[in-house]
Amino acid sequence: MKRRTALKIFGIGVGGALLAGGGGLGVYYAAARRDTAGKIDFRTALAIPPLAEALADAASGAAASGAASTVRRFALGIQAGETQLKEGTPTRTWGINGTYLAPTIRARRGETVEIAVHNGLDRETSLHWHGMHLPAAMDGGPHQPVAAGETWTPRWTVDQRAATLWYHPHVHGATADHTYRGLTGLFIVDDPSGDDPAGGPAGDNEASATLNLPSTYGVDDVPMIVQDRAFDGDNQFTERIPLAGSLGVIGDEILVNGTLGPYFDVTTRLVRLRLLNGSNARLYNFGFSDDRSFALIGTDGGLLAEPWETNRLYLSPGERAEVVVAFEPGETVDLRSYPSPDYGGASGRLDGFADRLDVCRFRAGDDLADDTELPAALGDAPDLGDAVVAAERSFVLASDQINGRSMAMDRIDFGVREGTVEVWEVTNDNGYIHNFHVHDVQFQVLTVDGTTPPPHLRGWKDTVLLVPGSRYRLAMRFSDHTDPNAPYMYHCHLLQHEDDGMMGQFVVLADGEQVGAVGAGHDHHP
Repeated sequence: MKRRTALKIFGIGVGGALLAGGGGLGVYYAAARRDTAGKIDFRTALAIPPLAEALADAASGAAASGAASTVRRFALGIQAGETQLKEGTPTRTWGINGTYLAPTIRARRGETVEIAVHNGLDRETSLHWHGMHLPAAMDGGPHQPVAAGETWTPRWTVDQRAATLWYHPHVHGATADHTYRGLTGLFIVDDPSGDDPAGGPAGDNEASATLNLPSTYGVDDVPMIVQDRAFDGDNQFTERIPLAGSLGVIGDEILVNGTLGPYFDVTTRLVRLRLLNGSNARLYNFGFSDDRSFALIGTDGGLLAEPWETNRLYLSPGERAEVVVAFEPGETVDLRSYPSPDYGGASGRLDGFADRLDVCRFRAGDDLADDTELPAALGDAPDLGDAVVAAERSFVLASDQINGRSMAMDRIDFGVREGTVEVWEVTNDNGYIHNFHVHDVQFQVLTVDGTTPPPHLRGWKDTVLLVPGSRYRLAMRFSDHTDPNAPYMYHCHLLQHEDDGMMGQFVVLADGEQVGAVGAGHDHHP
C-alpha cells in the first residue's frame, strides 16, 4: 500500500479523534492552523526572474524580410547549488541557469523555439512545458527524461493564444521532489496579432494598440511564483507531510519568486500580476489585506472575454491567473492567502485550509504613472459549447487512481482523433481534494454539476480544481501533432498524488491511425 494511501486511511480514524479534541491529538489539531497576517517582516525586494536570453539563428533573418516565423534558441542548464533564502546557513537547492527557480522564457505566437536542456544533476530529470500545445515527443513528460550529464533539445512552433504558462520537472514518481527543490519557471506566450499584443520577448508594448493592459515585465507586469516551503533547523528544505494530511507536502513559509517576506515598489496606478500556484500541494485563496477588489483578466490559457471583479481568487497547484489591481499614491497593502472552503473534510485544517498567510507587500510611490487601462472587453470567450462532439469520456479520481487504474508507463489508455472535439466528465469521488490537468490542450469548463461554471472558470483552462463529489464537464479540441506512439498525460496536479499513480496517457491519432505502443519508432534518449 502506498504511503499516502495508508496515511489517508489512518487519517479517517485520526481525523475523528482530532475533531473530538482528544488529548495530544486535539492539541496537534488546534495548533495546525497557521496565521501570519501582520506578522511578516517584509524587508526583501521581490526578486523578478530574469528573461531568458535567446540567440536567433539564420532563419530569423528571414523574418526581417517578411517570413512568417523565426527560430529562437534557448539554453537551460539544470544544476544543484546553494541559495541564501534565510539568514544563516544557505539552503541546498536546484535551479535552472542559477541555483533556484528558472528564467522566464518569452516567445511570440508563430515563432519556432528550440531549447537545449542540459541536466547537470547527478540523476535524471525532465522539463515539461505546462499548458503548451506541442508535439507529444517534445512535451517533456515522463517519456522524455534527460539523463545526468546529457542534453535534450526539443523544438516546436508556438501556436496558441497569449497566455502565462510554466515549466517544471515531470519525472515519473519523482515530480514532487524535483519541483520542491526549485525547478520551476514561467513561459509567457505573446500574440501580437491577437489577444494581448504585448509586443514580444521583451514585453516592450510595441503593438499595444488593441489592448492597453500593463505589459512592461517586472514593472507593471509582475510575475509571481508562489510556493510554500518547510525548513529544518539548518535552513534546509524538508518535505513535511502533515500527520493524517491528504494532499502531500505542506510548508509553513511562503516564498514568491524565491523571496521570503518580499515587498514590491509600485510605480504605476495599475499593476498586472501573473500568479502561479507553484506549490506541490497547498491551495491559495488570494485577496488583499484591505479586501480591495481586483480584476481577473486571464486564466491558464489566456485572457477572459471580459474582466471579473472580485476580492478572492482560489488557485490550486499548477493553476495560473492574471489579475489587474489598482493602487493609490503612497499606500501600502499586502497580498494575502485567506482560509479556504473546507473541501478537505477532517484533514482540511492539517492541509492548510484554515491558514491565513501574508504573501507579498505592495508599496506605492507618491507619484504613479497612469498610462494603461483595464478594457471592458478583453478577448473571445471559449467557443466549444456548441461544437459537434466526437466522443464523451468519464474520469473518476479516487484512491491514487483514475477510473480504478494507476499510471503504467507502457499503457496508452485511449486515443483521440485529430480535428475533433471531445467532452470529458471528471469527478473527484473520494472526499479529498484533487485537481485535473490535461497536456497539449486548453479546455472549456462547460458545466459544474450541470450549471454554468463560476466566472473564474469561464476562460480557457488546462488545470481545474475538483471539489469532492462535483461533476465537471470539460470540452477540448485536439488539433495537429498526431503520433500513435507518443502519449500525452492527464493527471492530478497535486504532485504527490501524481507520483503515487493518479495519472493516465492518451495519444492523438490522424485519420486511419490506431493506438500504437509507447515509444515505438521513437528514440527517447537525449
